[in-house]
Amino acid sequence: MDQKKEFTGTSIIVGVILAVLFGGANAYLGLRVGMTVSASIPAAVISMGIIRKILRKDSILENNMVQTIGSAGESLAAGSIFTMPVLFMWAAEGVMQTPSLWEMTLIALCGGILGVLFMVPLRRALIVKEHETLPYPEGTACAEVLQAGEKGGASAGIVFSGLGIAAGYKFLTDGLKLFPSEVDFQLRRYRGAGFGMDILPALAGVGFICGPKIASYMLSGGVVGWLVLMPMITLFGGENIVYPGETSISLMSTWEIWSSYIRYIGAGAVLAGGVISLIKSFPLIIRTFRDAIKGFSFKADGIPGEELDLPIAFVLLGTGAVIAFMWLIPIIPVNLLGAFMIAVFGFFFATVSSRMVGLVGSSNNPVSGMAIATLLIATMILRKTGNGDKSGMVVAITIGSIICVIAAMAGDVSQDLKTGYLVGATPMKQQIGELFGALVSAVAIGGVLYLLNQAWGYGSLELPAPQATLMKLVVEGVMGGNLPWTLVFGGIGIAVVIEILGIPVLPFAVGLYLPIHLSTPIMAGGLIRLYMEKQRNISEKDKKTKIENGTLYASGLIAGEGLVGILLAISAIVKVDGKPLADWMNLSLRVHIGNIGGLTFFTVLLLSIIIFCNKKKV
Repeated sequence: MDQKKEFTGTSIIVGVILAVLFGGANAYLGLRVGMTVSASIPAAVISMGIIRKILRKDSILENNMVQTIGSAGESLAAGSIFTMPVLFMWAAEGVMQTPSLWEMTLIALCGGILGVLFMVPLRRALIVKEHETLPYPEGTACAEVLQAGEKGGASAGIVFSGLGIAAGYKFLTDGLKLFPSEVDFQLRRYRGAGFGMDILPALAGVGFICGPKIASYMLSGGVVGWLVLMPMITLFGGENIVYPGETSISLMSTWEIWSSYIRYIGAGAVLAGGVISLIKSFPLIIRTFRDAIKGFSFKADGIPGEELDLPIAFVLLGTGAVIAFMWLIPIIPVNLLGAFMIAVFGFFFATVSSRMVGLVGSSNNPVSGMAIATLLIATMILRKTGNGDKSGMVVAITIGSIICVIAAMAGDVSQDLKTGYLVGATPMKQQIGELFGALVSAVAIGGVLYLLNQAWGYGSLELPAPQATLMKLVVEGVMGGNLPWTLVFGGIGIAVVIEILGIPVLPFAVGLYLPIHLSTPIMAGGLIRLYMEKQRNISEKDKKTKIENGTLYASGLIAGEGLVGILLAISAIVKVDGKPLADWMNLSLRVHIGNIGGLTFFTVLLLSIIIFCNKKKV
């Protein structure tokens, strides 16, 4: 077998399919719960399952190229869903026209390309020279999976099993409506309080991957919101009508109280959490930027061909072309000042993102904090320069969108380049693969964003788009000053207390911001992970294998639900005889087993995670 084959037709086709698969699934997941998951390892094991077991080929570099291209979809989705849905929300409010599919695609593509290009001159400084000090945990883990290629077939089978089970489960609950996907309880003797659970596969998968600590922080935020603050608002509010509510508090349901008050408190907490994480990282940010500039080199003298990056001339010309394109093409709402801010903040935050994921991993990369900081600065600059109208808000959110994608892509590219460095891949070929993945993923993500908005609309119960809603509040608050600032500052105060107590602010704040119904199933998945970690009388090797199996299965659960969620969105807008296809599916099965049946199905799903954790690889 030719182990040197790398950028092949097979790797491109399989990588593109996985980029679309994980990009779409992560977009749906992020718009529902405000979180995304890394796709590098699942993409690697699926790649090995296809290339090794089906195509009977054996090339670690080819497999690495597949995961390089495939993971681009996940990172581009993560950057896009944090900000771009705001444009659709403003269109629904009459602030602007509905953005076109081309506009969404081009905004995502510009950010994706710049995220890759900005990482090219930083690779030697951060990946090579600091190989011993920056572990890049996901990149290193992915290299270990690739190097242990004989496990690829069995591992890929676990991912596909999770994908199939989640797809069937999602179709039963949200397609045929056999049982509700959300179980809700009103605590009548504790007025204002509520409790419930979204009994969905992706949420249980997120909980297993994040682990019990992160899950418990999220649930703690939900408990504070739904079991502490909401009953107190009901008690003290009484018959009063308090802005931004429009009816008497005593007449409000739990969901109305959450929508009118708690989400603003949560927004303040998330805002504070993002800023706090950025401030804590500031010394590291400055040091990283300084070291990266020192390591910047225009020459490639004496560097072997297999260690070459894309030519610096190509990087500079490509960057200049993208910046000019954003400024000159009318479909992208960015003026010259905005294009300049994207170039400056984009390169700065690409450096920050790369260093951060190198130390703490992609899951802890404060992309939302960077986006908030960018939006605050960009909005204030635009307002001071006479662009404080509605068009200025659109420019600000577009700047934030592109920089958010840049930061997310830079983090992913760093992990992929670390993997490539460990397995002996060619940096230039990987960078070309990343550009190719960004192109395909941008088209896919643009379509997914447009489709989901057509089906349900952002800010709805089906797609709350928590991160995007927060960005919308930030821009509108700076431009118009019409936010309920007392609630926002209350959330900031809660976040400060949480930080003083030494608890990670962002997961707690996200839990406070989101309905508790999303935190409870995540906690269920986290408890299963805890059970696996605390098992006795088994070796550490076996325990690690079980957790790896569970992580792969959970990744499949997330991908399966995300894909069917997108298909259901299509069914909600495609009409047959004047009626949406989704309505015809709902009529096809007139059986409904209610909350108890739904909880039973969810319990079986949780048991399936344990079963696949204990599955022996053959």
